[in-house]
Amino acid sequence: MTATLTAPLPSRDRIASGSVGEAFALLGTSADGLSSAEAQARLHRLGANVVRTHPVSALAVLRRQLANAVLGLLAVTAVLSYFLGDSAQAVIIGVILVISVGLGFFNEYRAEKASAAMHSSIRHSAVARRDGTFRRVDVSELVPGDVIRLAIGELVPADVRLIEVTGLECNEGILTGESAVVEKSTAPAPAGAGPADCVDLAYMGTVVSAGEATAVVFATGPDAEFGRIAVGLGQSAPETTFQTGLRRFSYLLLRVALTLTAVIFVTNMLLGRPLIDAALFGLAIAVGITPQLLPAIVSTSLATGSRRLAKAKVLVKRLVCIEDLGDIDILITDKTGTLTDGQVAFVDAVTPAGQRSEPLVRQGMLATDVDPAAGGASANDLDAALWAGRGPLSGVTRVAFLPFDHDRRASSALVDDGPARVLVVKGAPEQVMARCVEVPPEAQRTLSDLFADGRRVVAVASRSASALTALTAHDETGLTLDGFLVFADNPKPAARDSLTRLAALGIEVKIATGDNPRVAEKVCEELGLASRGTLTGAELEKLDDGALDAAARDHTIFARISPTQKARIVSSLRRTGRSIGFLGDGVNDALALHSADVGISVDTATDVAKDAADVVLLEKDLGVLATGVAEGRRIFANTVKYVLMGTSSNFGNMFSAAAASAVLPFLPMLPSQILLNNLLYDTSQLTIPADRVDEEQLHAPAHWDIAFIRRFMLTFGPVSSLFDFLTFGLMLGVLHAGPVEFRTGWFVESLATQTLIIFAIRTRKVPFLRSRPAGALVLSTGLVIAVGIAVTVSPIAADLGLTPLPWQFFAALVALTVGYLVLVDITKTVFYAEPMRAADQPHRTRGHAHRVHRRAARFSPSGVSPTG
Repeated sequence: MTATLTAPLPSRDRIASGSVGEAFALLGTSADGLSSAEAQARLHRLGANVVRTHPVSALAVLRRQLANAVLGLLAVTAVLSYFLGDSAQAVIIGVILVISVGLGFFNEYRAEKASAAMHSSIRHSAVARRDGTFRRVDVSELVPGDVIRLAIGELVPADVRLIEVTGLECNEGILTGESAVVEKSTAPAPAGAGPADCVDLAYMGTVVSAGEATAVVFATGPDAEFGRIAVGLGQSAPETTFQTGLRRFSYLLLRVALTLTAVIFVTNMLLGRPLIDAALFGLAIAVGITPQLLPAIVSTSLATGSRRLAKAKVLVKRLVCIEDLGDIDILITDKTGTLTDGQVAFVDAVTPAGQRSEPLVRQGMLATDVDPAAGGASANDLDAALWAGRGPLSGVTRVAFLPFDHDRRASSALVDDGPARVLVVKGAPEQVMARCVEVPPEAQRTLSDLFADGRRVVAVASRSASALTALTAHDETGLTLDGFLVFADNPKPAARDSLTRLAALGIEVKIATGDNPRVAEKVCEELGLASRGTLTGAELEKLDDGALDAAARDHTIFARISPTQKARIVSSLRRTGRSIGFLGDGVNDALALHSADVGISVDTATDVAKDAADVVLLEKDLGVLATGVAEGRRIFANTVKYVLMGTSSNFGNMFSAAAASAVLPFLPMLPSQILLNNLLYDTSQLTIPADRVDEEQLHAPAHWDIAFIRRFMLTFGPVSSLFDFLTFGLMLGVLHAGPVEFRTGWFVESLATQTLIIFAIRTRKVPFLRSRPAGALVLSTGLVIAVGIAVTVSPIAADLGLTPLPWQFFAALVALTVGYLVLVDITKTVFYAEPMRAADQPHRTRGHAHRVHRRAARFSPSGVSPTG
């Protein structure tokens, strides 16, 4: 019967050093757990079992926006311009800064809020005894006094005092930093013992690595050991390769800008121009060559992508992981739930000879993780299917139970079934049959037929055990094979289309499963996934690293493999330069999830798998994953469009300005005009994140390549400069323009050409005819050119040093612009047609040094926000 909970809550020392009965008394509960009403009352009084380690901070988001080399250059330039007397230049730079920082802040803050909301939608559950019956409840609803069941693969949802233990081991590395597992027992700890010495306690966030237990909750949320640490925890998220590429690109631009600025400043000084004019012009060139809105473009792209992915049921824990998702070219996935329905159903029980046997069902139920005399929920899919629609068994008393583990691949129970004491073992057929005294010859034929039908099969064996009072793995010998339990998990109808989509994205799919190889082969055959061969765990174990690299590359199916073998396969493929995504949902997948470039799990996965993953699918469907990969590649493609366009056109224009300033008796464009030109031009590109991407660009991942960007800039920049020089000739030789007219003419021509070049650079195809841009991009580009021309005839034109231009100029401008775009398209064709340019190929530069940041598992039940 539920008693009153003592207040305040009992300390860890009192719980650990007392008996189980004393813990019940202190917590106002019993072995039967709490009633639903009492649990709700305690939840209302004590609060939810949540820990918020990383709340969304506006200040932190703003700080990240300001920590950018390009924006730093802008800020310094604005301050210098102001103190050098050019307030107009300072104001324009200030506007650019506000737009860039403001857009970046808005997008990232909104995305983080949305991510936090999506994280809270990913629920963790626990099996708790309420009203005398075990049932699944949300982790956030656990309260002190709840009696819960712990099983292998779960994260301990709260601090608990162990009541009954069966081979329980916990990995407490999240608290102690030690990777070794700790064996648990129910023996009280000495008074004053530290957390690591209390073997009768299990702590929130630690991993159940073996065995099972029942326990009573004594501390939740911020009162738990993990909660006290996490409340004040501050972690900075590791830098991804996408961020590394952006940072290296920013440094490249900074070096180019500073070099060009110094050359221009010295040149103007040698020509005898005023110091302040030379300094302001040099600063304007430095700003002009940088793509000032790159941070805003990137954040807009990622935020847009995260919203699209959310609609597609893909949760990315950190925005920058979207690009990493698009980077994968091999996907290793389990079979159950991805290629199959994941709805495991019990279909039959047969003897070794293949005849139906109803008593075998009862025999199998004895060796599940459910107490046969009590019934209830099971954490194991196969056990849950076996128990579905069945109540407790009469006349049975469980004496001991040894839960499933991934080495034995079996579970066993010692039971008093009527007058006899029996040991029942249930597990993978190969392992169970190997422990039998004799296997009937027809058993292997029956088993082969079942596997050929694509069935999942569990073998059941038993022996008399009248002398046993306890149970160990060594007792699982001398068995008699009783028969096979048969389960169905049919291929998912939509999986064939999903596999086709992944193939179109250039992703090779490999299967890693603990199931029988023939079952895996049958499923792949039915779904049209061409297999290049199957490798079993036993065969894999014999291979050294060199042989495994070849085997992992050449095989499609890996069957009957262990958790460490999954991780070894992932590591092997990464050694060969491939970018690996691993999709898994069990505790046996955690190592491989950590090892992969992108760990992918699902909302229904075990806690360990969800917390080890970078990406969580809210629907276990390869089609959803294909959508996520395509979105990652689309975002990267659009980001690179802006980078290539900005660096080439900006470099060309600033090179033209530098050359013109060396030969003209006046500055070719005033500093404020250069900056206004860039502000208008960059504003037109804010719609790039919504642009269409050619289908061909999605067929393979691409990576940051600074050498390629530099070469692109040095190829297309001079093309831009060529037409600038033609404009100079038009203004001086044909229109006989003075300084004001010259600057105005170049201002308009420069704005038109560098704005319109996006339509040629955004695709390798013929623009408009074979690759249509987004309507928003066309509209923004046309609008900005119109605004640029309107400024020259507006009331503020004189203040900006601009003047109206004659109609002849605009006629020539149309011809120059068309010629420019045609030449850019021809140059583009030649540039991309050069054979086997190593720099133009997707690069595999993500060696182990870039992957050292692989995440540690982070406990994130409802209300716990992972880093980033």
